[in-house]
Amino acid sequence: MKKILSILALDAELNMMPKISVITAVLNNSVGLLQTIQSIKNQTYKNVEYIVVDGGSEQDTLDILNNNQNTITHWISEPDKGISDAFNKGVNLSTGEYLCFLGAGDVFYNNQVLSQTFGNLSQEEVSHYDIIAGKIQRVTLSGKALWCAPNNIKSFNKNSLLFKLALPHQGMFMHRRYFEKYGLFDLNVKYSMDYELLLRSYHNFPKIKITDSIIANWVEGGIGTGKTLEIYQEYHQIKLKNKVAPIFILNGINYWIKFKHKAKSIWT
Repeated sequence: MKKILSILALDAELNMMPKISVITAVLNNSVGLLQTIQSIKNQTYKNVEYIVVDGGSEQDTLDILNNNQNTITHWISEPDKGISDAFNKGVNLSTGEYLCFLGAGDVFYNNQVLSQTFGNLSQEEVSHYDIIAGKIQRVTLSGKALWCAPNNIKSFNKNSLLFKLALPHQGMFMHRRYFEKYGLFDLNVKYSMDYELLLRSYHNFPKIKITDSIIANWVEGGIGTGKTLEIYQEYHQIKLKNKVAPIFILNGINYWIKFKHKAKSIWT
């Protein structure tokens, strides 16, 4: 009887805490995937589902997926149309209230991240905040810290989004109702699908809760490596598409960003 009551009490406690869906897109990165799986497994917060969308990897990745089904709630392995498509499949599979997207190799900063972020979140706050965001730390493949951003997240202003992705997706949790209102990731966006999704709400920016804590380690590498100018150009097209400011302002920002990049490359 005591065991039954304990189980019922645990179920009741879980039902009071928001369910978090963590989604990972992967393609032939078994080492990174295993690191991310371990990070999810180590979280002290228990109302979590973990979804892995594999783009049709080789056998070693499939072996990891099969061998970690005690941590992975759902996984699929099939060809896709890129990261946006994989993320969308994950969103459609998810059942959580807040969604977070970690790439293979990305990990939560420590084992208490989800507990610290959601353990004391009231139902009133869940119904109020569409986004909960914190910092991310960029790390090497060996785990060495490179830099942390955003530096001034506590003073976040949506206007910072005119210049850059000031809320990296590895450090951001988006409520399910955001996707219901603004839709899924754009399949035509190659590098900055999270930025494009965020800018759709620029003119009526959602309620956001900011934490000064580091949420996740973002591992170097990935599809955008060595593609800085291409990414900046995609940023510009995304801002134009979503009409976040008059064209002459956006053109000026685009020129300024590229000038800074050019100057930095000369002086470093």
